[in-house]
Amino acid sequence: MKSLLSMTDLSLEDIYGILDLAAEIKEKRSQGKITDHLRNKSLGMIFEKSSTRTRVSFEVGMNDLGGHAIYLNSNDIQIGRGETVEDTAKVLSRYLNGIIARVYSHDTLVKLAENASIPVINALSDEEHPCQVLADLLTIKEYKNRISDMKFVWVGDGNNVCNSLMLACAIVGMEIVVACPKGYEPAEKYIQKTRELGGVLTITDNPLEAAKDADVLYTDVWVSMGDEEEEAKRLKDFEGYQINEELIAVSKPDVIVMHCLPAHRSLEISAGAIDGPHSVVFDQAENRLHAQKAVLLKLMIVDEE
Repeated sequence: MKSLLSMTDLSLEDIYGILDLAAEIKEKRSQGKITDHLRNKSLGMIFEKSSTRTRVSFEVGMNDLGGHAIYLNSNDIQIGRGETVEDTAKVLSRYLNGIIARVYSHDTLVKLAENASIPVINALSDEEHPCQVLADLLTIKEYKNRISDMKFVWVGDGNNVCNSLMLACAIVGMEIVVACPKGYEPAEKYIQKTRELGGVLTITDNPLEAAKDADVLYTDVWVSMGDEEEEAKRLKDFEGYQINEELIAVSKPDVIVMHCLPAHRSLEISAGAIDGPHSVVFDQAENRLHAQKAVLLKLMIVDEE
């Protein structure tokens, strides 16, 4: 694994290794123990989209590991004035030890990785969000003591997070049910890849039926960054696709409720669901830090092993 652009860059062994390392890092941090294995290393962070969790968790993560993170707004560097992604990757490789990129187009990440001599990490693209999903798996493992042999239910838009979750469920051995309105299904290539990986995937437009006996209920915003022009249509189309007390009631008694944030209470999730006893949403948010630190360590010190 030179870079992390997609969940398919990870084997089952890779995922378990990252989760075990993340749990160890989390425990050491709680004890105030220093794990500065990236001392004197620098991470470039290219952002085309706004961010709370991604930017803060990567900056804090690099600081915790003894390294340095440099925020690179795409409008402030030459890529925003027409320099090619390829040239940017080659130049940054001369300065940095790694790059994360939060971009509109997944193709930008591919070009970065193809032309960089250092690791490139997908910090969100229009197709996938693997860093979020690794944090999700860490959270599930903490609450369920396993990440396999469960029913995972996604309610809402078949978006980038959904794509990565489908692939992850296929790799680790979780059944996944995607409940979405017609026309908002995940991209066909991700459906096919999930099934090629042996995933047990069901796609339905009935969220209540999907939620029956769920171990995990997960949702995301109905209007993602880049979809703002469709907001009125989406709000209408997604009526009824809310994680709420009704869906929790038909799930397993110990169901956990997840959301990658930011959340809009009363739209994709009810206040009772996100703030209630089944919610692990803010544990997910915290675990972005620990999971990403594990990814940084796996990628950025590989040359020293």
